[in-house]
Amino acid sequence: MKTLRLILGDQLNLSHSWFNQVNDDQLYLMAEMRQETDYVKHHVQKVVGFFSSMRNFANTLEDRGYNILYFKIGDRNNPQNLPDLIKTTISENNIEKFEYQLPDEYRLDVQLKEIGESISIPTEVFDTEHFYTSRDELKNHFKGKKQLLMESFYRMMRKKHHILMNNDQPEGGKWNFDHSNRKKWDGSPNIPKELSFNKDVSELLEEIKKAEVNTFGNIDAENFPWPTTYEECKRLLEFFCSDLLKHFGDYQDALHTDEKYLFHSRLSFAMNSKMLSPQEVIGTVVDYYYENKNQIHISQVEGFIRQILGWREYMRGVYWKEMPAYAKINKLENHNPLPDFFWTGKTKMNCLHKAIGQSLDDAYAHHIQRLMVIGNYALLTQVHPDEVDAWYLGVYMDAIEWVEITNTRGMSQFADGGLVATKPYVSSANYINKMGNYCKECSYSHTVKSGENSCPFNALYWNFLEEKKAHFKNNQRMSMMLSLLEKKSKEELNELQERARNIIAQPDQF
Repeated sequence: MKTLRLILGDQLNLSHSWFNQVNDDQLYLMAEMRQETDYVKHHVQKVVGFFSSMRNFANTLEDRGYNILYFKIGDRNNPQNLPDLIKTTISENNIEKFEYQLPDEYRLDVQLKEIGESISIPTEVFDTEHFYTSRDELKNHFKGKKQLLMESFYRMMRKKHHILMNNDQPEGGKWNFDHSNRKKWDGSPNIPKELSFNKDVSELLEEIKKAEVNTFGNIDAENFPWPTTYEECKRLLEFFCSDLLKHFGDYQDALHTDEKYLFHSRLSFAMNSKMLSPQEVIGTVVDYYYENKNQIHISQVEGFIRQILGWREYMRGVYWKEMPAYAKINKLENHNPLPDFFWTGKTKMNCLHKAIGQSLDDAYAHHIQRLMVIGNYALLTQVHPDEVDAWYLGVYMDAIEWVEITNTRGMSQFADGGLVATKPYVSSANYINKMGNYCKECSYSHTVKSGENSCPFNALYWNFLEEKKAHFKNNQRMSMMLSLLEKKSKEELNELQERARNIIAQPDQF
C-alpha cells in the first residue's frame, strides 16, 4: 500500500520508529508553508531556524534512503497550506493511505482531523514518541482535584521514571532545591563563552524575503548561532554538561546586563523542534552528574531536571486539558494594548530595554527575563493577554503554542485566574534589583516609590494591587501584600495611582 507520511516542522525526531527501516512504498512529506509563517508574526531567526532544521532533517532522511517530497517556501508549486498540500500530494502520487504524527498545537490537531475526514483513503495517527507523558496523563493525575499543583505532578514524574531517586526517596533528601536557585551573579564564577555555530544562512534568508514572509527582529545571516542538526544539538547538550551545569542551579534566576545566557543551556529550541528528546537530555545530564558528583551539587542538576521533567511536561498537560477555551481566558479583564517599545526595545526602563532588546536581537531570553521583567510589566500595565500571547509566540526561538500559551497566559499573566500559578507573578523594582544589576544603569531609581525619578514598576505594582484586589481577596498567598496595601494612606495611594495611570496611558514616554 503506497503511504504518505506527513512530518511537521516541529517533528524532527530522527529516532522515531517511522525511521526504523526504509520502505519504498512510503513517501515522506515536508513543507515550509505560509500557513505557518503567517498565523502570527515571527522573529526572523525563528523562521530561519525552523526552515534550516527542516531542510537538514530532510537531507539526512534522503541520505538514509527514504523517499522525501519537500516543498521550500518559494517553490512555485507549494500550496502553502496543509489541506491543499496533502490532497494534491495524495492525488499526484496515487497515495492509498495517509499517516501523520500527533501535532502539538490544537489548531493543527483540528485541521489534520478535518483533513483525515475529508479524504477518501484511510488515515492513521501515530504518537510523536517525544514526551514522557501522553496528552491526557496530567488530566488523569489531577482528576477530582481542585488545583493542578506542579510540585505534585513533578514528584509523581520523578518516581514513575526513577529520575534522581534513591529507591523511593529523592536524591539529596529533598524533592526541590528551588530556594538554592536564586543567587545574584556579581561577576563570579566565570561564565564560559556560549557555544555558537555561526553558520551562513544568507541564501535561506533571501528565499524568505523573496517569498515576502513578514518577520521582525534582527539577524546576522553570516553567523547564525542556533543548532539546526541533531549533531549540533548534541554538542550543545554536551557543552552544557561540561561547562555550565556545575553553576546552573545557583544562578538560573539571575539577571545581568553583560551576560545574556549566564549558565543556561539554550536547549529549548532543540527540544521543541524534537531534534533532541527530553529523555536524551535528562539522561545525559543525570549521567554526567553521577560521574562528577564531587564537582556538581544536587541543587544544580535538580533545578534543571525540574524545568524539563516538571514544568515542560506539566505545561503540555495543562494545554491539552484546557484547550481550546484556554486561548481566550482573561480572568483579570485586562484590555490595554501592547506598548510600541515591545517591537523596538526603546524605553528608559533599563531592565525592559535590555530584556526586550536581547529578545529582538537573539530571539532568546531566559525564564526570569520573560516572567519577572517583560511579563511582569505587561501584567502590571494590564495588557490584553491576546496581545501578550502573540508577542511571546512570535519573538522566541523556542515558542510553540503548547508551551508558550500556558507559560504566558497562565504563569506570567494570571489570565487563567490561578489554574497554573497560585499567585500572580508581579513585583515592584525591589525584586528586579535583588536578582540583577539592571537598576544600577537605569534612568529611574528603584528605591523611590513615587515622583518623576521613581521606577515605574513601583507605582504600577501598587496600582495593580488596588485595581485588582477583588480578584485576590480569597488568595492566601496575596494576603500579606493586600494587608500592606490597606495600610497605605489615601494620599500616597492616589499619588501612586496617578503616576501608574500616566505610565499606562503613555508607555512609550517612560
